[in-house]
Amino acid sequence: MRRPARSATQLPAPKVACSAPAAASTHAPRSLFLRGSEQVARLATGLATGLAGLLGVALACTGSLPHAAQAAQSAPVVSAHSTATLITDASTASATAPLHVALRLQLKPGWHTYWLNPGDAGDPASLSVTASGALQGTAQTITWPTPQRIRDASLMSYAYTGDVVLPVTLHLQPGTPDAHGWTTLNAQASWLVCEQSCIPEDGTFTLTLPTGAPLASAQASLFVQAAQHTPVPSPYPVTVSPDGVLHVLAPGLNRQSVGNAWFMPQERGQITEAAPQALTFDANGLSLRIEPTTGFARNKPLAGILVLQAPDGTERALSIQATPQADTPAPAQSAALSGVPRAIPAATPPASTPQPTPTRPEEQNAASPAPDTAAPTGNAPAEGGNTTGDLLRFIILGLLGGLVLNLMPCVFPILAMKALAVARMGQSERKHQKQSAIAYAAGVIAGFTALGALVMALRVGGSATGWGFQFQSTVFVGMITWLLFAMALNLLDVFAFLPPALGNASSRKHGLAHDVLTGLLAVVVASPCTAPFMGVAIAGALAGPPLTGLVVFAALGVGLAAPYVLLAFSPALAGHLPRPGAWMDYLRQFLAFPLLGTCVWLLWVATVEGGATTVLLLCSGMVCLAFAAWVYGIAQKRQRHMGHSRSCTALYGVALLGLLGAMALLPALQQQAAQQPGTVQALPSGTEAFSQKRLDALHAAGKPVFVDMTAAWCISCLVNERVALNTDATKAAMARYGVTVLRGDWTRRDPAITAFLHAHGRDGVPFYLFVPAQGDAVVLPQILTQGLVLRTITPIP
Repeated sequence: MRRPARSATQLPAPKVACSAPAAASTHAPRSLFLRGSEQVARLATGLATGLAGLLGVALACTGSLPHAAQAAQSAPVVSAHSTATLITDASTASATAPLHVALRLQLKPGWHTYWLNPGDAGDPASLSVTASGALQGTAQTITWPTPQRIRDASLMSYAYTGDVVLPVTLHLQPGTPDAHGWTTLNAQASWLVCEQSCIPEDGTFTLTLPTGAPLASAQASLFVQAAQHTPVPSPYPVTVSPDGVLHVLAPGLNRQSVGNAWFMPQERGQITEAAPQALTFDANGLSLRIEPTTGFARNKPLAGILVLQAPDGTERALSIQATPQADTPAPAQSAALSGVPRAIPAATPPASTPQPTPTRPEEQNAASPAPDTAAPTGNAPAEGGNTTGDLLRFIILGLLGGLVLNLMPCVFPILAMKALAVARMGQSERKHQKQSAIAYAAGVIAGFTALGALVMALRVGGSATGWGFQFQSTVFVGMITWLLFAMALNLLDVFAFLPPALGNASSRKHGLAHDVLTGLLAVVVASPCTAPFMGVAIAGALAGPPLTGLVVFAALGVGLAAPYVLLAFSPALAGHLPRPGAWMDYLRQFLAFPLLGTCVWLLWVATVEGGATTVLLLCSGMVCLAFAAWVYGIAQKRQRHMGHSRSCTALYGVALLGLLGAMALLPALQQQAAQQPGTVQALPSGTEAFSQKRLDALHAAGKPVFVDMTAAWCISCLVNERVALNTDATKAAMARYGVTVLRGDWTRRDPAITAFLHAHGRDGVPFYLFVPAQGDAVVLPQILTQGLVLRTITPIP
């Protein structure tokens, strides 16, 4: 059989040009490498006339090859936050078929840009395309893909992350006859990118295409993906009542087919974006209650996107035009909500990753899908801390989390001071015992509330912070190291924190200010840990209104301070304490060594964050502090025995110089941390570095994945690794069942990991997620055992 003859005509490749964005003031470099026949053509211009025959042979050979997809993409506009290009789905321009043109934004991790309705903050992207030459036309209406919902404290935004394609449809008409068959696309685009701050960017793009029969470009698959994530017109009638109830008339939509739903209005200012959206069912379909604003147009159709999420986590985005009606449809029975899991607000789930199922009842609100960087979608409505029932539940979880936090290893250094405080109760007056306990509790509650307020304020300001964020700063780690080192010197009787005038009567009597400071320090040192119950409570506190969030953080403080307060106010418990004696001095000195051990651990954390030079700076500061404490202690003893003198004043001055010498190292420490990207920790055998792309790829390939989010400053994480994750039995089971471990290191700020944690309703580490090859993902508790891990990863027969 004869093969069909191949065309000897080769279409010229598109010509590209662009100008840099005004906002970023970055000039995109022109491509140094030309593709296909364009390269041949440009090389031919520089050759001598005698090589024309050889060039003809080369072109003839090229023309004998089958057509390949030509690149139809402008030169990039590059900034520090995004890479923007103009792309088309065809490498030719034709008047017989519409040309799809798109602004492609490749955003850096942690950055996002906005939908048509940006929500509570932001501005949408814009694109205007004009065609001239052989064909002409204009287009500026973007076909918007379904956005994801991004919650920041009490605000909600609709945005895109990762690789974003925003297409417009260009209908071309015949233009200038003498354009030699070329059509030039000139486009002007602007977009807003946000992470910790928002930066407006824009760019001018030029792309020249040959005229001819439609031929798919190399970028055509990007348009297919964008179309797959574009909402389709709703096949169901939708109505909206004046009080904000969307009713979808579809008897087939029930609890078995719809596990969750949420609505995103097309027009800004119609509803309270961050308010919870209660889902109910009746015999005629489903209802979704939204919260109208004062600007809600009650007598006009309500346009937007309705996302229906199936119980297995798959999503369907519908473009709706809700017809206003006078009466609210009859709501479903309250029991209809009982089967719908409620989720802490998070980022959006990928289509490939199943919705996590928590293993513990108290973890249920933390289960939420991971964000999809390739194709943004919506997510479950956020409800944390917005109702009385939610608030009471988060307060109870906060109290329990604070109580358990007393047993966590990261609070162990504080047990030194608390143990001495308990011992002092044997010789103190009852009134002093109670005052001391109240002062300690006040310090703990104030510390938790202040730290919670700081986290919420930073998040409202655009910073992607979470619980324990301050330990991501090398300077903060260094200052805590020095503080604990000074406390250890105090326990070893090198010096006393209070001046001699306040402590001449007894070195064991401390003022109330000391108890308050002890409570504050307990919160600071406890912050890198997340005890059981705390993860859900903190996520709920940060997701709800600021006032209710502060109440939850105060409940955490009450739980942490409760054992000490209970002991002080209970004579029966205090009666079981040993009598005071010489043992107290030895205990005091012994408890300095756990603090010194903590200093060694923090030095290691600083090494991971800032490199080896950081340890040199911190140890130099510790020498200065030790010298200052020694001199200060000598001055205190001289004043106690001989009264104040000029020599005491001179010694105090020398001690101050030692303290200032340590403080003078802080700028160098900060500079070193800024220059040093941090030490990359070696991963155990069988463990890979986490990325959302790798997680999606493994799950798409049908392989089970165990996600481990950790940090060097998180003692709970390190303990879990030692006793449950890095054991021989666990490693053997992971290998036997083909489980890939993806470990995310949150020691230093990592926007991608922060986004992943927020997507699952968490604001700190540790966080563990098991994604089986088939079935729902499982969220594990913060405290692991080897048996729990083995039971979780073992396939169910």
